Amino acid sequence: MPLARAPLLVRQIERMARSRRIDRIVVSTTTDPADDALEAVVRREAIAVHRGPAHDELARLTGALDAWPADHVLRVADDSPLIDPDLIDAVLDLHVSESADHTTNRAPGAASPRGQGVEVVTADGLRRLAAEGAALRLRAAGAPDAPPPLARWASRALLAQPDQGAVAWAVESPADYAFAAAVYDALYPENPAFGTAEVRAFLAGREDLATFGGARRL
Repeated sequence: MPLARAPLLVRQIERMARSRRIDRIVVSTTTDPADDALEAVVRREAIAVHRGPAHDELARLTGALDAWPADHVLRVADDSPLIDPDLIDAVLDLHVSESADHTTNRAPGAASPRGQGVEVVTADGLRRLAAEGAALRLRAAGAPDAPPPLARWASRALLAQPDQGAVAWAVESPADYAFAAAVYDALYPENPAFGTAEVRAFLAGREDLATFGGARRL
């Protein structure tokens, strides 16, 4: 679906590319033929694509990491066309400064809005997660040689005050898409690099959008 005359995912990539800290963007998707069209759209934007098992996101992410090695992996869900590059950089800054294994901005009680979620994990931590997931599946199947659970690691959170966890900016439904389209139609023509502050200022003057679709938007 389009936002400002381009596919939603293209607009999201455009916003993520404004991050000062991201070195490479890779779209991780599935080998399901239904995702062929998604790959074609992304490749037209000269963005790398990795495809992996449809029901194993960790395998897809580690596969992307193997193809494009990195020290840290930042994950943003594909429903986030309002993602803020400054927020991405803030989560990355915290992650690196604290030498954390995992960092998020969606901590319960102090979360950024849905659709602004950012997760960062070290390359080693991601591989440990994938190995632990495989071990859990083995134990669930009763395998006698399943490896023991892995030790946990240091997690950090970028806290939002006040809590914005109930604010819905993710595009998960037709109403969410209509909301995002209204924001883009209003802000993108004047400033393609609009940020979270501009979105909130716009919504403050639009009572009809504040709870659009029955969800909290502001």
